[in-house]
Order: sequence, then structure tokens, then C-alpha cells
Amino acid sequence: MILSLAPMEGLTGHTFRAIHAECFGALDRYYTPFIAPPRVGSSFGGRVRAELDPEVNRGLVVVPQLLTKDADEFVWAAGLLADMGFTEVNLNLGCPSGTVVSKGKGAGFLRDLERLDAFLDEICARSPLPVSVKTRIGVSDDAEYEHILEVYRRHELAELIVHPRVQKDRYQGTPRQEAYGATLRAVSCPVAYNGDVFGVDDMDALLAAYPETRHVMLGRGILANPALARMLKGGPAATATELERFHDRLYGAYEAEMGGNAVFRMKEWWSYARFAFADPQSVHRAVRKVRKADEYRAATERVFRTERLAATARFQAA
Repeated sequence: MILSLAPMEGLTGHTFRAIHAECFGALDRYYTPFIAPPRVGSSFGGRVRAELDPEVNRGLVVVPQLLTKDADEFVWAAGLLADMGFTEVNLNLGCPSGTVVSKGKGAGFLRDLERLDAFLDEICARSPLPVSVKTRIGVSDDAEYEHILEVYRRHELAELIVHPRVQKDRYQGTPRQEAYGATLRAVSCPVAYNGDVFGVDDMDALLAAYPETRHVMLGRGILANPALARMLKGGPAATATELERFHDRLYGAYEAEMGGNAVFRMKEWWSYARFAFADPQSVHRAVRKVRKADEYRAATERVFRTERLAATARFQAA
């Protein structure tokens, strides 16, 4: 079973990847939060260069994800990535953000299947790297997926990663796993599943329904329970000592990278990590109002000193 980390903007970048791998063992693959390709003839900018730097990703299998509807820019970026040593490039057709969708990118590209078909035809033919796709199953109605899937069937994709929600769902509601099942039956390329695998029981249910599953992408489940991938492979849950060490290493790395803004980056992480504790609301109250580094350290030291871990760490959707 391949286990990978989902691309989550602001949360699963190179710093998180490196610290998580150090503390809990490397996943099989890591997908970068989406990257906008540079203009043809240009190079990646500073922030993106840091995300893609081979040194910070050493020892990890990293797949860059591109967000674009311009085939020339996609192919140009794939060439730059090939020169940097990457072996695959992923196309984002899943981002549900209203800003992204309004520009016809991410899940918004699924509105224009004729154009998407032509785009895939061009990039699959011209890209120096194999192209995989991460997709939603529609924009407003899962009935759209029948036609979307027909488009994917016409192209030689390295892999199709299915998040079986439509764009308007964002991350709410129950994933429509039957659409994933339909994909397994319909396409010849490898298929991966992404969506609400938050615990061992979720994986067991997925495999019971679709035993041919070979790759599962984890997102919010890893943020709430950093030991989730280890547990899915039969290993132990995180101990309090492990979780505190992971926190301290992550905060220290962010602080070195961005100074005082590390507090706000860590508060994003806590919005998920609170579910590792028996009383998530108490943890949320402890960290939600802190602004300064000394306040943050005091609050988190108190959390690790006084809050008990949950019997089973598990993300809980609102």
C-alpha cells in the first residue's frame, strides 16, 4: 500500500514534510501544495524555489503539483522540474477555492471539458515528465463525473488521484466513494483514493469495499494524528512525548524560517492537532488568542503538561 501526504496550502510544505518524516518516518510520497508555473522562459521564484529545493527534500519522494490552465506554462514548468531531478508532475484539478475556480483553474477547469481534453492531450504529449492528475468528481453535481471520467480515459496519465467530492462540497459531507469505485473499473492507469481516511477503521472500510486499492492519500488525518500512516501499517499510536517533540521541532523550524509569524502558522496546525487530545475545545481555547512567541510557548507548554491525549486521535469535521 502506497501512503502519501496531500498537498495542503500553508500546512504541508517542505518544513512540515521534513519534520514529520524525521519524527514519524517518511511516507511513500509527498505532494507539494500547488505551484503556479512561471512564465515560459522564466524560472521559479524564491518561495517556490525553497519549496522545491532538493536539499530540503532530501530522502523524500516529492511530486510537485502545478495549478494552471496554460499548456505551454505547464510544459515549461515540467522541464524545469525535470532538470531539478523530479520524476513526476501532478496537475491540480481539485482545488475548490472560489478564487481559483473563478479563474477556470483547479476544480474550475472541470467546467470546460472540451478545453480540458485538449489541454491534457497537449501536456501528456509534450511534458518531459509523466503527468498525474488529482481531481474532484465535478463542480456542482456528481453526475458530471461520467463525462469527466470519459476525458481521463482518453489520456495516458501516470496516475489519477480521486477526491470524490464536487467543488461546491469543499471538504464537507461524505465522500462519494462509489465514484472512486467507478474510476477503478473505467481507467487503465493507476488510481489513488483521497478523502476522509482519519483512522484505521476508515482504511479497513475502504479496503473492504475496494480491495484493489493500492494508494491512499492522507491529509487532515495526518495533521490531527501525525502517527496515522504508521498506524495504518500496523505501528503504534503517537505517545505524548513524541507529539511534544514533533511540535517543538516543527515550531523551531518555522521560527527559524519566518520569525514571529511562526506562531500563526502553528495555530493553523493546532486547528487540526487539537484532535489528538481528549478535550479538543480546551486545547483550542488555550492557543486561539495567543499572538506573541512568549504567549505561545506558555500556552503550548500548559497544553502538553495538563491535557490528556485522546484514546484515538482522529480529525473531527465541523
